[in-house]
Amino acid sequence: MPRRPGLPRAKALLRLAAQAAAQTRAAARPSRIAIGCIANMDLAPAVRELRRHHPDADVRTLTLAWNEARAALLDHRVDAAVTRLPLRTDRLHATVLYDEPRVLLVPRGHRLAGRRSVTLDDIADEPLPRLPDPDWNAFWRIDPRPDGSPAPDGPLIELLEDKLELIAAGQAVAIVSAGLRADGLRPGLTTVPLRGVEPGHVVLATRAGDDDPLMTAFRTYAQTHLGSNVDGEA
Repeated sequence: MPRRPGLPRAKALLRLAAQAAAQTRAAARPSRIAIGCIANMDLAPAVRELRRHHPDADVRTLTLAWNEARAALLDHRVDAAVTRLPLRTDRLHATVLYDEPRVLLVPRGHRLAGRRSVTLDDIADEPLPRLPDPDWNAFWRIDPRPDGSPAPDGPLIELLEDKLELIAAGQAVAIVSAGLRADGLRPGLTTVPLRGVEPGHVVLATRAGDDDPLMTAFRTYAQTHLGSNVDGEA
């Protein structure tokens, strides 16, 4: 059957019309973004900027558990997550926002409390709580140590509250981020700067390939307005 000369052009016009309709529907939908954040982080400066520049957007913030960011992103419970490394980044995109020193968290009556700083040699025999995530264990327990020796084992814990209870009871010490202010975690705890170890990293994680304009804007504000103001002391 001979092809009608106007048919390809008609099909092209129909495709363009369908694309325009889809773009119109997308533009009519309200913009939404859910931003997750693990405890003891202040998102307010970046979120304020996002709301100021996008007043019609629906911007929600959620608190996540220390190990929840990846699952929350892949389950679409949040669209962005501010969290600490280590983090499995396959299927994700992570932007480092700033570094935080690592410090030693101890009870105020501990033999090392009040020191100007400590090293790994000072805690060679101090038990540290274990975590169910092997990557977090390796980084936050510094296990193995630079000389290849294992970090002393403490109890296995999953919740931050359980870790704080162990430390307050004098059963363990912990290596934590300086961003976790001891005085805001639990009375009776303090931190001591830990020398000779690399810092931790705070990142903004998103799903790979997510180029939503609201997401792009929040990434810019997070990089500009979130930063490390910690000094490693309680």
